[in-house]
Amino acid sequence: QVQLVESGGGLVQAGGSLRLSCAASGRTFSTYAMGWFRQAPGKEREFGAAISWSGGRTYYADSVKGRFTISRDNAKNTLYLKMNSLKPEDTAVYSCNADAATLTLRRGESEYWGQGTQVTVSS
Repeated sequence: QVQLVESGGGLVQAGGSLRLSCAASGRTFSTYAMGWFRQAPGKEREFGAAISWSGGRTYYADSVKGRFTISRDNAKNTLYLKMNSLKPEDTAVYSCNADAATLTLRRGESEYWGQGTQVTVSS
């Protein structure tokens, strides 16, 4: 069983940076792939980034590639998303998720989800 709590969201200007954190608790955190999804107002939830259990493999949506960096620190039971060069279209609620496999994780078919943290990028 895994519990996830996101933090670090806020209001930033376009071109700015922000780092999100996802604190995990549970018995098997280090064995799970982890990821970030986002959902803008009135829009469907979309995949952002994912990372394997070891941190050796990462995956990014085209919309964030080159600007966002996903990482994890298993010793601290924490997942991160460093967001640079933020754009107004990045405005959304960002949620972290966890699953035993990256394939199902990236599909959004995840066993565990956090409650989300709001990111707002102003022009």
